[in-house]
Amino acid sequence: MNTKSLPVDCPGALFPRGCPGRGEPPVTRRELLKRTAAGFGYLAFSALNQAFAVPVQRPHFQPKAKSIIFLFMDGGVSHVDTFDPKPALEKHAGKPWSGDPTRKWVKSPWKFKQHGKSGIWVSELFPHLSTCVDEIAVIRSLKADLPIHSTSVLLLHTGHNLAGRPSLGSWMSYGLGSENQNLPGYVVLSFGHVPVGGLEAFGSGFLPASHEATILRADGPPIENIKPAISADRQRVMLELLGQQDRAFSSRLGGNDAIESAVRNYELAARMQTLVPDVLDVSRETKVIRALYGVDDPDRNTRLYAQQCLRARRLVEQGVRFIQVNCPYGQSNGTWDQHGGLKAGHERNARQTERAITALIKDLKQRGLLESTLIVWAGEFGRTPHAPGPDGRDHHTGCFSVFLAGGGIKGGTVHGQSDEWGMHPAEHPCDMHDFHATILHLAGIDHTRLTFRHGGRDFRLTDVHGHVIKGVVA
Repeated sequence: MNTKSLPVDCPGALFPRGCPGRGEPPVTRRELLKRTAAGFGYLAFSALNQAFAVPVQRPHFQPKAKSIIFLFMDGGVSHVDTFDPKPALEKHAGKPWSGDPTRKWVKSPWKFKQHGKSGIWVSELFPHLSTCVDEIAVIRSLKADLPIHSTSVLLLHTGHNLAGRPSLGSWMSYGLGSENQNLPGYVVLSFGHVPVGGLEAFGSGFLPASHEATILRADGPPIENIKPAISADRQRVMLELLGQQDRAFSSRLGGNDAIESAVRNYELAARMQTLVPDVLDVSRETKVIRALYGVDDPDRNTRLYAQQCLRARRLVEQGVRFIQVNCPYGQSNGTWDQHGGLKAGHERNARQTERAITALIKDLKQRGLLESTLIVWAGEFGRTPHAPGPDGRDHHTGCFSVFLAGGGIKGGTVHGQSDEWGMHPAEHPCDMHDFHATILHLAGIDHTRLTFRHGGRDFRLTDVHGHVIKGVVA
C-alpha cells in the first residue's frame, strides 16, 4: 500500500505525501522502509503488507448512511409519467410544440394521485411504490448535459461525460474502504448487460484497481470460478507463491499500484469463496420475504430483479459499502428507452422493478437498516414532454426526476419543481455534481476533500463543482 491510494485528508494515511505545489511524488511505505534504519524495516514488509492490505479509512464527519444501494434505471424514465404530473400536457395534448411544429405535446397515459401523509404525487404506474412515499425524497429538478445514452450514463456514474474517470462506487470504496474484509466494498448486481456507457461506468479509472466493481450476475453462477478446484491448503500455497512473485516484481519497480491491487484482489477472491455463495443464496429467506420481493414470480425478469434486490439487502447486512442493482435484461430489452411504445414499455419496466424496490425499502425499515442505508433511484435523464407521435418520448436532459430513501433523507419530501410543461427547472435546479455531492455527504464525505492525485493534479468526483442538496437532507 502507498499513501497515494488514500484520500488527501484521510486519517488512515500513515505518511504524508509530497507537496503538490512543488510536484514532489508521494512516498510509499516500501520506499520509507528502505530509506530508514539501514533498510531493516523492509524485511518486515511482507507481514506489514498483509496487515495493511485494506487500509482503515474514516469518513470526514459522522455519516448518516453506512451503505448505499444504487438502483440504476437504465434508458431514462419519463418524469412526466412517474413523479411529476403536468395538467398542461393533458390540456394541450396533440397541439404543436413551439420549438418544432412537427412535434406535439404528449399527455401521460397514466393518472396521478397523492399518497401518504406527505401527499406526494405518484402515477398509477407505481402502485407498490406509492405505498411508501413517506420514506422517499423526490428531486424534480435534476439536469443532465447531453441527450446521448453513453455520455449521460457516464455522467451519472462518474460525474464526467467522457470515459476514464472513477465511478461513484469506486470513489466510495476509495474514501471509506469496506466494513467486511471478506467481501468487496463495491458490488454491481448485473443481468449480463453492459450499459451503453461501457464497463467504465463501473470502473475505478485512475484509482487503484482494488476499488473497481465486482460484478455478480443474476442468472447462473453469480461469479465464475468462485468455487475452489483444489484443496484450501494447496490454494493457500499457490496464492502465497503468486503474491511473493508479484511483490518482488513490484519492488523492482519501486512500488506499483496495479500489481499491489492485483495481489489484494487475489486475496479477496480467496476469502470470498466461502462467504459469497451463502450471502447470495436467497433460498435461505422465509416464504414471507420471498413473496414480498416477488422472488418466485412467473415472469423471469421480475423474478431475477427481485432476487437481486434481496441480495442487495443481504450484502448490506454483511457490511458491503456500495451496491448497484441494474435493470433486468433478458428476453426483451430492459431499458426505459421508449421512443415508441411508451405505454407498454414503461408498464413492463415498472412491473418488473417497482414491487421489489418497494419491498427493499420496507424490508430494510422493518430490520432497522433503512436509517443507515441510502437508496438511490435514478436514470441518466428523463423524457421529452413532446414527441412526433402520441405513444413515445425522446431523451430529455433539461429536467427530470430521481428519488432518495433511507440514510439521512428527509422522507415525504419533494425538492425542486419543473415548469408547467416539465421542460426546465422552475425552482431549485440541481445538476449531477450536486447530486453526487449529496450522496457523498450522506455517507460522511466532504466531496471537496475526497481527492486523488493523477496526471499532476488532484481530481475529485465533483470536479470543481457541486453543492449538497440540503432540501432533502434530514
